[in-house]
Amino acid sequence: MLTDSERFAFRTHRAHVFGTTGNSYDACQVDEAIAKGHSLIVLGEGVVGLAWAWPVAVTAEAGHLNKIADAGAATLADVVAPLGFDEDDVRTAIWLARALSFAIDPAFDRVCPAV
Repeated sequence: MLTDSERFAFRTHRAHVFGTTGNSYDACQVDEAIAKGHSLIVLGEGVVGLAWAWPVAVTAEAGHLNKIADAGAATLADVVAPLGFDEDDVRTAIWLARALSFAIDPAFDRVCPAV
């Protein structure tokens, strides 16, 4: 159990690793431990996504996950507002994808460029 000072000292983010994007999509539908905004990682397919009822890939490769329509949004807030994702969850998923050397979906890459 975390103390109050530990609880506020960092932000947690949960990642789930799967063998296929199909399995990750299905798990989002039935596994109560997977919450909206958790990262989904599928190493064999080069995919990182965000959990939701309709999981969304942040990588160029999506497999069986959904891709967002690139409407030319100028900010990350503009991209995630219609989807209801937390911006920090999206940044974390993109950071994970970059750490794994996966190409980022252009719609996300434009609004969250590598530093």
